[in-house]
This record gives sequence, structure tokens and C-alpha cells, in this order.
Amino acid sequence: MAGNPGHAAAKDNVIDSRFRGNDERKVAPRAKNSPHESADTPKLHKVLAQAGLGSRIEMEQAIAQGRIRVNGEAAHIGQRIGRGDRIAVDGKPLRVRIAPPPARVLAYHKPAGEVVTHDDPQNRPTVFRRLPRLAPGLGKWQSVGRLDLNTEGLLLITSSGDLAHRLMHPSFGLEREYAVRVLGALSDEETQRLLEGIAIDDGPPARFHAIEEETGPDGGEGQTGVNRWYRVTIAEGRNREVRRMIEAAGHAVSRLIRIRYGAFALPKGLKRGMWLELDERAVSALGQAAGAPPQPPRRRLAPADAPARRPRGDRGKASGPRPDMGRPQARPARTPSRQPRNRGPG
Repeated sequence: MAGNPGHAAAKDNVIDSRFRGNDERKVAPRAKNSPHESADTPKLHKVLAQAGLGSRIEMEQAIAQGRIRVNGEAAHIGQRIGRGDRIAVDGKPLRVRIAPPPARVLAYHKPAGEVVTHDDPQNRPTVFRRLPRLAPGLGKWQSVGRLDLNTEGLLLITSSGDLAHRLMHPSFGLEREYAVRVLGALSDEETQRLLEGIAIDDGPPARFHAIEEETGPDGGEGQTGVNRWYRVTIAEGRNREVRRMIEAAGHAVSRLIRIRYGAFALPKGLKRGMWLELDERAVSALGQAAGAPPQPPRRRLAPADAPARRPRGDRGKASGPRPDMGRPQARPARTPSRQPRNRGPG
């Protein structure tokens, strides 16, 4: 089958797996950092080594000689690169694959009066104004669902759009749990309607998975005064759904607090307007609950020329069976290799 001449010409302009020649070049001046550079992105010389171009030391030498360019500028030793950066070796583009950085997730205790948006036309305070800045090239914080202006409580915020989409998708059915203060007590009939399904303005009937009488968040009894506190669980996130369901049952909601999303609960002691970052184990548990593949740990790339290490205890097939370590075995008596000489009578 005949080849495409244009494709062949384009292939010639792509760097192959090894350098050609060892010509000396002038030392490159330090270039500007990559717009995608952050602490979670790999260093350039490690990426080049993993691409099979040589060892890390050889790649550092090539960078110092000015043979490597990133986004049209000479690279410098220690430079980090991210997805979207263009790398060229000796003037020829190099195709590399860089995995996205691990997802970061924040648990934010949203107070009433804040909106969940980056740009509010009414210039109201937003939840994102209190969050730490993401490194350049990592996008922006994205909320997992929304809480309306007057709703408080747990709001998960992540740097990964894919993780946010999975956590919100109704096919995974992640539960949301709320503490809700209702004006007046729910009757048995109203509770049953809310559990079996109650019609709201849009879509099919909505229902709670569970309704339990509850004490207030400040420790007050749920059955004192006119207001009643309940704990409700729902597995979808339509706009203002909890409030609309309670209103459809004939009651008003005077306070609404989200206390759990999936398996993650609002941390005790986390004050309103404060946030904390989830560790890798918690982020992995959230992702697995939403069907996301396990994300790589936050560690640097392994050197391409490093030998593969055998796990501890892996003896291989040729090493034979393991000895019985249950009880110490008796050691046989040692037989002398030769008999002592008989020198006869003295």
C-alpha cells in the first residue's frame, strides 16, 4: 500500500527515540516558566528520559546545551512542564504524554448569604473568594452541585471537572443528607407522601429516602417551639429540591443545612466560611463511589533507566519452595571429613 508523502514528511520532522550526534551548543539562558507549570507537574528532564531519549543526566546536559525548547523558548534545568506544552529537541517536535495532576478536593462549610458562582452580576459574595488559588494551568475550582443563597453546610469543591461531573451524575445515586428546620410538625400522612413521591414543578415526583426527627444543630430539641428539625436523605440534586418538596407538603423551610454528600460528612469543628483539603485516601474513596478510575498518587516520575524492583518477599519461581518457618529444625550432627590418625602407643 502506497504511503502518504505528506505524512512521511511530517513524520521526518518528529524526533526519534535517540539523539543524533553529540555536538556542542552554547549554554541556554534561563527561560520563562511554562504557563502550565506547578508543583504537581513533572520536570522536563524526567519526561525526556521516560520518552527514551537518554538518561536524566544526559537530558540535563542537552537542556544546558540549548538543544531543548519549550513553547518556542530555550528550556532551563529544573523546568517543569504540563499538558499543552510544546517540546522540541534539536528543532524537531517531541510528542510526550503527561498524565493530569491528581484531583484536589476541598470541603467548604458554606454560610448563608454566599452564592455558588465565579461571577455574580449582583456582586454578591461567592464561595470561591475564600479558596486557595490553583497553580497556573490547572484550571479553576468547580463546585460539586450547588447550594442556594440561604442554604448552609457542606459544599465539595474540586479541581477536576471529570470528578465533579461523576459526583453529580444521577446514575451513581450518591446520597445527600440535610438537616432541615420546618415550620410545624410533619404529619404521618405528609411524611408518607414525601417518602413515596411528591409532585413538584418540574420532572417526575421527588421523594426522600429517609426522614427522621432530629435535634437542632446547636443541640436544641427538635420538638420544642413551633419549628421542628428533621434529617432527610435524597439521591438527586434538582434545583432547590428539598425546599420545594417540603413546601409541596404544606410547610415552610426556615433553615436548611447539608451535612453529608455520599460517604463524606461535614467535618465537626469546621466553622462556617472555612475549608479543609481532603487527603488522598478520602479523594480516592469519593472517586470510587462515583465510578472514577483510581488516580495516581502525588509522587514524581520514576527514572526511565531505573531497574525494576522485585517486591519484598517475591522469590520468583526458580527459588524453590519456602522453608517451614513454624518451628526451628534440628541441625544434624556434623560428620568429620576424615578419621584421626592412629599414632600408636606412646
